[in-house]
Amino acid sequence: MSAVSGAAAGGAPLLAVAGLAKVYPTGKKALGGVDVVIDRPQLVAVIGSSGAGKSTFIRCINRLVEPTAGSVRLNGEEIVALDRKGLRAARRRIGMIFQEYNLVERLSVMQNVLSGRLGYTGLLASLRYRFPPEDIQAAFALLDRVGLDGYHNQRADALSGGQRQRVGIARALMQRPELLLLDEPTASLDPKTSRQIMRLVRELVAERQTPAIINIHDVALARAHADRIIGMKDGLIVFDAEASALTDAALTRIYGEEDWSTPQDEDDEAPAAPTVATAQVDALS
Repeated sequence: MSAVSGAAAGGAPLLAVAGLAKVYPTGKKALGGVDVVIDRPQLVAVIGSSGAGKSTFIRCINRLVEPTAGSVRLNGEEIVALDRKGLRAARRRIGMIFQEYNLVERLSVMQNVLSGRLGYTGLLASLRYRFPPEDIQAAFALLDRVGLDGYHNQRADALSGGQRQRVGIARALMQRPELLLLDEPTASLDPKTSRQIMRLVRELVAERQTPAIINIHDVALARAHADRIIGMKDGLIVFDAEASALTDAALTRIYGEEDWSTPQDEDDEAPAAPTVATAQVDALS
C-alpha cells in the first residue's frame, strides 16, 4: 500500500524508502522490496509477527544492517550510496534507541547522554568527556524533560529499565537528529512504564517536530500513541494508514486469523526476539 501522503511541499520528503530489500547469505529474504514515505513529523509504528522484517527495516535505514537493494533518502541524501565517512556523518542525523538501552553501564547518566555529541566533538575532548557548556546545558535540559532531573551523577547500572530507556532517549536527542529510530524500546519494560515511554516519545515528536519510526509488538500501544501504523508480513508492507484505520480485518491481514474482539492473554503473547545492539559510540565515531 502507498504511504499516507506524498512529498512535503516545496522539497524532498523527510524520509523516502524505495524498493528496500535484504537477503541474507543463507538465502533468507528479510525484506522483499519496501516503499515508505514520511513527509511530516509523525510517530510511525511498525507492527507484525516476529520475523516479519520489522527490525531489519529499521536497521537498514541507518545501515546497521546493509540493504541488498533499494534506496533510503533522508531529506534528499541517499544513505545507501554513502561511503564509510559519509555514513558516519549521516548517522549523526539519525537517533537510534534500542531495546536493551545500549548504555555504558559504568558511566554516569550525564556521560551517557553527552555521548550523543561524540560525533561532533574532537577526539581528545571526546576521550576526556569534555564538552562545550552549551552541550552540557542541553543535556541537563533533556534530563529534566525526560523525567530524570537530579539523576545526572547516577551510574547507568543503578537505574531501572524505564530510567535507562529515558537516558537512551535523551542521548539520541542530544544528536539533534532529523529522524528517530526506535527498535522495540518497550519490549523489556512493564506495561505501565511502556505506556509512559510511548507517551514521552509521542510528545517529543510533536515538540521537536522530529519524525520517529518505532518497531513494536504491542498493538494496543501502537494504536494508542502512533499517528500512523505500518503492518509487515513476510518482509513486505501489507498495511500503511493512519492508526485509526487499523481494523480487525487489517490485523488479520498482518498477523493471520484470530478473534481480535477477545482480550489477549499475556501467556499467549510471543516474546520479542532479543537483539544485539551496535554500540552507539561506534556508530557515531
